[in-house]
Amino acid sequence: TAGGSRCSALPAPSQGVTENARRRLRELDVGDKFSRLPLPRAAVLLPLLVRGGRLHLLLTVRSMQLRRSPGEVCFPGGKSEATDKDDIDTALREAKEEVGLQPEKVEVICRLTPGIDKINNLVTPVVGFIEDTFQATPNPDEVSEVFVVPLEYFIKPLNYKTFSYKTSSGYLTRIHCFKYDDPEHKRSFKIWGLTAHFAVFLALVIFRERPTFEVDYDLDNLISSSENNFLNLYASIYERKKSNL
Repeated sequence: TAGGSRCSALPAPSQGVTENARRRLRELDVGDKFSRLPLPRAAVLLPLLVRGGRLHLLLTVRSMQLRRSPGEVCFPGGKSEATDKDDIDTALREAKEEVGLQPEKVEVICRLTPGIDKINNLVTPVVGFIEDTFQATPNPDEVSEVFVVPLEYFIKPLNYKTFSYKTSSGYLTRIHCFKYDDPEHKRSFKIWGLTAHFAVFLALVIFRERPTFEVDYDLDNLISSSENNFLNLYASIYERKKSNL
């Protein structure tokens, strides 16, 4: 499995809740299948943890000091560096830099189908389990807040809207937008764009339930439909790149 030697065992109480998730995620592991595509690379960590017997996702809020997307919700992550061995290394390094999550405290499970951000970075989501006792120490230069959301919220949200978006290459896609009222921080967070895209796909993979909103996947063939969607998006960008040469 992806990063199999780079994980630490979770405490026993979490095993029951996580076992099905592990199995389903490993079925959709893309490994380094898309690593040779000629786009700048980036990776994000999708940190799963168990609280109250339910799976949760850890998310961050980007610092207002950042030039790109200040104040937006995202996963820990960023651009790959020359010293990174692969996307897993990138995601773990960035999570350590941004929220103080030590790489050995992450049980890496898989890499899912990548996405392409608005500046045409190829972004690979790396899924891993972390302990529910993890206390984030946000780097204030990059992260202003850290919070968790029940994973099932991304298939059964209380506050959701969607809109169509045409990329600069002319590809039409669906944008998910969630508003989550966090009881711990006592405020609302807006989760949208590529972050919401990854969260929705992760929830679909693990729960295998039809969401309360429309998605651009064949739910009976998640692997092939997610890869086809990605390849169509990539093709539209790459054709535009070639036409600009």
